Amino acid sequence: MIAQLTGLVAQLGGTWAVVDVNGVGMKVLCTPATAAGLRLGQSATLFTSLIVREDSLTLYGFTAGDERDCFELVQGASGIGPKTALAVVSVLSPDELRQAVAQADLRALTKVPGIGNKGAQRLVIELKDKVGHLAAAGARLNLAEAAWQQQVKDGLEGLGYSARDAEAALDRIKPLAEAEPVPQIAVLMRAALRSLAK
Repeated sequence: MIAQLTGLVAQLGGTWAVVDVNGVGMKVLCTPATAAGLRLGQSATLFTSLIVREDSLTLYGFTAGDERDCFELVQGASGIGPKTALAVVSVLSPDELRQAVAQADLRALTKVPGIGNKGAQRLVIELKDKVGHLAAAGARLNLAEAAWQQQVKDGLEGLGYSARDAEAALDRIKPLAEAEPVPQIAVLMRAALRSLAK
């Protein structure tokens, strides 16, 4: 299974992209928000899900791992295929989906094109015991964020910067950290030091 792609964006459409991975162009179907975040000629990392059918292999891509998990989870409900699952991820964030299913919020679920009242009820019944997984994924991301922040803060304070200066540097480098699926501490530390030298 192809779980992740990193490469240059060679072609781009409203709901798809071709990512050049070492000379091989991989066409990836994605949400409009994911496509809008990509830039032609720039490097991108997409978390992917490969759907195998008798007559096709289709790759779906997402900017975050929890979106991919959401896409795969929703397909576990009867009558929900990849097209509808992609619509769910386009309309609802993983957190919103978790809340809608846990609270049986049919109104939120029926905002998704292709899901009516019966489909929403089926999602609630079939996924209510499984949506806890989405919350766990979010918690793992928060723990990862806390880990890099603590390491950089400790490093800056170890070099003699005050806690206040270290906090200010963390705020400035947060966009850099969020742009990477797995932030590299050395890169973040250099960026924090540069921001403090200004």
